Amino acid sequence: MAAKARVSLTGLLVAATWACLSVVAASAFDVPTVAFEERFSPLFGDGNLVRSSDDRSVRLLLDHRSGSGFVSSDYYLHGFFSASIKLPKDYTAGVVVAFYLSNGDVYEKTHDELDFEFLGRRWGGQWRVQTNVYGNGSTSHGREERYLLPFDPTLEVHSYSVLWAPTHIIFYIDDTPIREVIRHPDMGGDFPAKPMAVYATVWDGSAWATDGGKYKVNYKYAPFASDFSELTIVGSRADPVLRVPRRHAHQDLLGLMTADYAVMTPQKRAAMRAFRARQMTYTVCYDAVRYADGPFPECDNSDEERESFSAWGDSKTVVMRPRARGRRRGRKAGAGARGRADVSSS
Repeated sequence: MAAKARVSLTGLLVAATWACLSVVAASAFDVPTVAFEERFSPLFGDGNLVRSSDDRSVRLLLDHRSGSGFVSSDYYLHGFFSASIKLPKDYTAGVVVAFYLSNGDVYEKTHDELDFEFLGRRWGGQWRVQTNVYGNGSTSHGREERYLLPFDPTLEVHSYSVLWAPTHIIFYIDDTPIREVIRHPDMGGDFPAKPMAVYATVWDGSAWATDGGKYKVNYKYAPFASDFSELTIVGSRADPVLRVPRRHAHQDLLGLMTADYAVMTPQKRAAMRAFRARQMTYTVCYDAVRYADGPFPECDNSDEERESFSAWGDSKTVVMRPRARGRRRGRKAGAGARGRADVSSS
């Protein structure tokens, strides 16, 4: 009976969500922020994790000794997770800053994950952001997308958010949706469905992050500092092993599914398509080389759009801006073997 009740409730919530599609979302999300000690704990890095005096922001440092990171004190089954982030300046090739959800510490071989990965830049380059969606250990057929940013992320903070619901996932930059993954029956276990914790890290990704490992971290420019503030967690705490929320699950899920950040209005979808047309450099949905059997079931492909992408899924029209005049040129690092075949970034 309990299982049937849960299925019935989910069905009602799904119907309610799609019924709200005509609702116009607010221009800004009204979500509470938390102090670090309320929801988070240091993960690694010791002195390379620096908390502000009011405990409302955290600076993560990468130097020759270590990177750093923090993790939520609880696991969550669905929710809205956000942080305002300012990325390191100057030469940051090989540096990776990440804000993500994962349960890899509990499910080593069948973990779920939702990522923002920020990939550092060489002189004259640009930071890129990659989003990943993994379910049940599906990293061998990952769902990566990469984008240029329409602003310099090192000058001021911008918010990066993930809405994770039973029926869909939305990635936001500021208040603009950049990616929507609607749960398709053929996704099976590839859709994240187990409780996850929230992580933030900075680390050395020299093996793959910039031009497939060609440009590596140069610690001459260390420490690399990334600031995290306006930390937001809206979701139900859950036991990662039992996979059930601890309390108030029905109310929390109903509130989540009908919140403005969970509803993709026509206006928001138009803004998302415009962002992707201007900023997306790679999508797995048009990668016919890695996935010769065709696109993933949730991909919303069109023949017209396909013409803008190569067989590798790279955009033919969205490219890095030319090198700014007078900008210092970086020295070419020794060519390294590609650490991850699914990533190629400037």
